[in-house]
Amino acid sequence: MSTIASKELFVEAKRYIAGGVNSPVRAFKAVAGVPIFAEKGVGSKIYDVDNKEYIDYVLSWGPLILGHSHTTIISAIKRVVEKGITFGLPTKLETELAKEIIGAIPSIELIRFVNSGTEATMSAIRLSRGFTNRDKIIKFSGCYHGHSDGLLVQAGSGLTTYGVPDSAGVPKDFAKNTILLPYNDVEAVESVVKTDGERIACIIVEPVAGNMGLVLPKEGFLEGLRKICTRYGIILIFDEVITGFRLKYGGAQDLFSIKPDLTCLGKIIGGGFPVGAYGGRYEIMQMLSPDGPVYQAGTLSGNPVAMAAGLATLNVLAKDTGIYRNLEEKAKILKEGLIDNSQRYGIVTFFAQIGSMLGIFFTDVPVTDYKLARRSDTSRYAKFFRAMLKEGIYLPPSQFETFFLSAAHSEEDIEKTLKASSYAFGLC
Repeated sequence: MSTIASKELFVEAKRYIAGGVNSPVRAFKAVAGVPIFAEKGVGSKIYDVDNKEYIDYVLSWGPLILGHSHTTIISAIKRVVEKGITFGLPTKLETELAKEIIGAIPSIELIRFVNSGTEATMSAIRLSRGFTNRDKIIKFSGCYHGHSDGLLVQAGSGLTTYGVPDSAGVPKDFAKNTILLPYNDVEAVESVVKTDGERIACIIVEPVAGNMGLVLPKEGFLEGLRKICTRYGIILIFDEVITGFRLKYGGAQDLFSIKPDLTCLGKIIGGGFPVGAYGGRYEIMQMLSPDGPVYQAGTLSGNPVAMAAGLATLNVLAKDTGIYRNLEEKAKILKEGLIDNSQRYGIVTFFAQIGSMLGIFFTDVPVTDYKLARRSDTSRYAKFFRAMLKEGIYLPPSQFETFFLSAAHSEEDIEKTLKASSYAFGLC
């Protein structure tokens, strides 16, 4: 089927929107393609402006755990919109969603809603600095925590890199307090903290990394971070913008039985609307204005439409006790089928999977950190992506992103995906 309308819209978009897109990966540059323009989404499917149907494994980058246009969520949105869109005043919905989240995630005693994951992580770091009266932070290579200046830091030679900006427009002085370490390397953390611990405010980590492809934590890594932070008075921040309510109702921290000091959330808690949140220990969160000296504000924070969509989503997840088990079973079936098909064509791959998250690397080694992820054959992934898209399967348009499944994905969807992958691997 033709994608003429998408191509024409992209040409027009580039006349008015920087790069033609409002988030870089949507441009499909990493897969040497032209982006498809979405027209509608229903269940596990999206339809582009040329009316071509795709089975969607991106799901707006993770929020749509129930699939597109879920009737319960649509109904909740309509009820709220009829009363008003935004007020700049507190609403009951904010408290109701806060109560639901706090009930699900015991490490969160107080919460603050914002409008994006970037805002959540940026604010959590500021709060950590205000609480500890320290300046430095530790982050891990390949873990993306939004585009605030101090977090756009790249890896360099040697064990750690201090303050090397990864984006034009970020002054070195903004990034100098960011210490970059390899993901899954608790010994590197211990080494740095032994000499610099009294100046480190927080360690921020994706408990399951989803922004360098899917990379799982090694046994003992998260436990080691918790012990180090407790010993040195460092705030441990779990960035669960992706994993919160995705892997389990209580998030990755419940799955791994690790209790962070602060947690950042987003995606699923907004039911598909712009949202973010951060929360944690009572004594830390009390430092926020208007009760404390750490300032953070947002005109549309706690927007009633996002609150209603998020609350409706969590209510469905909480009531369906088998939903996470079913999601994981579907993901395992998909993974095993993809492995079989890649092996049939002699294509060397490494697959990672946890819950309803799945990742593929065209590499011959297990991927445990960003350095190993970068060894993956991105040109081969691009060929695989384009072949799958031609067959009506929409995968992440970048090697360094994660597949997501929803409750709406059916056995038929998975069968069609595996059939398409047999064709696609044959072209790789």
